[in-house]
Amino acid sequence: MKIFSLWRQWARKLELEALTLYFACRNPKTPWYAKLWGAIVVAYAFSPIDLIPDFIPVLGLLDDLVLIPLGMAVAVKLIPVPILIESRRLAKLKIDGNKPVNWIAGGIVIAIWAILFAIVLIRIIDLLAK
Repeated sequence: MKIFSLWRQWARKLELEALTLYFACRNPKTPWYAKLWGAIVVAYAFSPIDLIPDFIPVLGLLDDLVLIPLGMAVAVKLIPVPILIESRRLAKLKIDGNKPVNWIAGGIVIAIWAILFAIVLIRIIDLLAK
């Protein structure tokens, strides 16, 4: 059962870092490149839809276990330390409330999947027509 408490701690830390990035991206002193990267990572982390659906064995959890933490680590390195400290303070205050859900990011992920599906479908139809 110790593994579950470790996972729970890791998930809380991940949530804290996501909220930290959210607040850092809203800070006007954050450099534009850090805002851009942080916004992409936060939008994806809070998106209700994953790029790789969770029902796909192993790969479905890959984004949650690897891509999001890796993206967050890069974003944290891009943000100046004073902004990061203030953003972490704000995130800790907010952590007891509800985390934001980004439906726009969810719509973008759905659009990407729809485009990929259409491309594959067109390719299959072309192959069958030959």
